[in-house]
Amino acid sequence: MMKRALEIASISAENIRFNKKPVKNAIVAVRVEAAHGWSTKPALDKGTNPQWNEKLSVELPLHVTFITLEVKRKSSSGSYKVIGGVTVPVSDFAGDLGAPEGHVHFLSYKLRDSNGVQTDGIINISAKMAVPVLAPATAPARSYEVPRPQMEVPVGHQRKMMGAGGLAIGVPVWHAQPCRC
Repeated sequence: MMKRALEIASISAENIRFNKKPVKNAIVAVRVEAAHGWSTKPALDKGTNPQWNEKLSVELPLHVTFITLEVKRKSSSGSYKVIGGVTVPVSDFAGDLGAPEGHVHFLSYKLRDSNGVQTDGIINISAKMAVPVLAPATAPARSYEVPRPQMEVPVGHQRKMMGAGGLAIGVPVWHAQPCRC
């Protein structure tokens, strides 16, 4: 299965609250498919505007058309509960919008709660499709001379030796007038 590399940075969030209270230990979880997910480290600050400034390198299969971002908080039991999430179309940062490959897109999205209701929270991210890295050359190219075969061309009763490595020039022929057949 062919994959692309996506570099996504969870920059910050705005107005993140759980039950009208500021959130501590908030993380951002990125899911590409149900079985594939990555997450940031918890934000150090307690409040409504956490900052992560953390880049995640994500494998993005060619068939994937969206990714899911979720802001989560650590509960007293130690598990993470979703505060809000958003489904981001891959075309927002990997579409054919004229931006060159490797271009960084800065994006902000309104979050929705687990019932799909829009919250006051906003997540700010940057995303770019990684430029494919070409494999390094294993050895420098060597130059060498190709031996030229000798060709005998009979001319009258003599034979002359000619090098076959000469340059042949082909000239295209265009008809100036359409054929009137």
